[in-house]
Amino acid sequence: MDIIGDRTLRSLLEERVCLYPQKIFIAFEDVNGNQTTKTYSEFHDEVLKLCNALLDLKIQAGDHVTLHLPNNIEFLTAWFALAHIGAIMVPTNILSTAEEMKYIINHSESVLLITEEEYAEKFLGIKEELPTIQNIILTRFMNKSTPFLNFSQLIENASTSTERFPKILPEDVVGMLYTSGTTSKPKGVQVTNANYIFTGELMSHSIKVTEDDRMFIVLPLFHGNAQYYSTMPALVAGASVALTEKFSASRYFKQAKSLGATVGSLFAAPIRMILAKEYDADDRDNPIRLVLFAQSIAEHQIQDFEEKFGLKLLHLYGMTETVGIPLINPLNGVRKNLSIGRPSLGYEVKLVDENGEEAETGTIGQIAVKGVPGRTIMKQYFKNEQATQQTIQNGWLLTGDNARIGEDGYFYFVDRVKDMIKRSGENVAAQEVESVLTQHLAVYESAVIGVPDEMRDEAIKAFVILNKGMLITEEELIDFCKEHLAKFKVPDSIEFVEVFPRTPVGKIQKHILRNSILIH
Repeated sequence: MDIIGDRTLRSLLEERVCLYPQKIFIAFEDVNGNQTTKTYSEFHDEVLKLCNALLDLKIQAGDHVTLHLPNNIEFLTAWFALAHIGAIMVPTNILSTAEEMKYIINHSESVLLITEEEYAEKFLGIKEELPTIQNIILTRFMNKSTPFLNFSQLIENASTSTERFPKILPEDVVGMLYTSGTTSKPKGVQVTNANYIFTGELMSHSIKVTEDDRMFIVLPLFHGNAQYYSTMPALVAGASVALTEKFSASRYFKQAKSLGATVGSLFAAPIRMILAKEYDADDRDNPIRLVLFAQSIAEHQIQDFEEKFGLKLLHLYGMTETVGIPLINPLNGVRKNLSIGRPSLGYEVKLVDENGEEAETGTIGQIAVKGVPGRTIMKQYFKNEQATQQTIQNGWLLTGDNARIGEDGYFYFVDRVKDMIKRSGENVAAQEVESVLTQHLAVYESAVIGVPDEMRDEAIKAFVILNKGMLITEEELIDFCKEHLAKFKVPDSIEFVEVFPRTPVGKIQKHILRNSILIH
């Protein structure tokens, strides 16, 4: 038996309720600043009531239910209620268009949609094109005279009985997270009870979460980061979560203090946004001991953040498909936050070349993660056996990310395989050029892409956002790159922009930048 055993999300929550019935599990702040708390017992009762309401609506084990919700308590209630009865949560981005939602709902064959009034109109226009949807439930909604079901009313008089609950197993799928598609349609990543519990155990051990911690969730709950790295370690350790409806750069540490948060999780973009705000010295007086982060930021930004706010930053690496984090910097060892760390508990990690052979030491290779499908890595892609076989080969999950291993044994992220630029026969990692650009004090953020070039296959084009009040010319910035990069890695052109197109978790959408070049 492994660390997961025969546990499920249902049995895990039941265990925590027995141990900590009156302990606050969720402290929530909505977009208007109103705060609400739920104890473990209160949360569990609402989960059980929603289970019975869903069973009354004929939701069965194996059914897919789309959650199109902002961060709120109802999201967590729905996630765990669905898992309790063996149904499968399909969390989606509230910014997705009707056309994007039509694809996900139809591909997942969802039978129920849970959303809010603000997004209801998006679905009314396509309802006839969603043949599997039987009902729509609205959360935080008071109007009774509508064609929609009311979340609060459904659970108000529902039973907390567990008599009708089906038997569920650790390997049962309880979540399906769609990856963002750039050149192809999004893929549904199937996540099991065992997957969620494994990553909770992994994270709680790696960052030493105790029952006194409160995980700070400001990133969207529909994303794996908030589910895997914050919610699950809190539940596994008998800790709690501080949840905000939206991320606020200016109020991040004020909300942390108000909600009692101790461990945060951010991406590079939110960290830069916080640093770009006028510094409030009072923000140093906060309860956060640690902030996990993914995606590269400049060394001076790392130092600035830690010094200003009196905490540790911890760089890690993971993806929706790995579920847990295969690479992380050690909490109590030497933190090298320009790296993505070393292999974590429960995983083997290696680099492979284009032929699938292990890359030689010091060379660049694709990150491959050894795991057990449905337990330590995703079970599979839904209705896409070909993509599953391409991604999981001989027990190794191919991530599509390139890295190198330093002499110190730490892994250093290079770039997405598809973001490598081929210039005059030389491979150039866009991330390496971006790293140099952001070292310049005038640069807030950069994005580098390859653009078609008749002579050199591809030319290197950089997009740059400057720090507020800073001025620099294209020529000056190119000269700076020449001092720090080999000649073939220096950008051919630099375009100054105000904003970047981004995913909901702050990743720059380079395919949109590429398309804008081709259009012009």
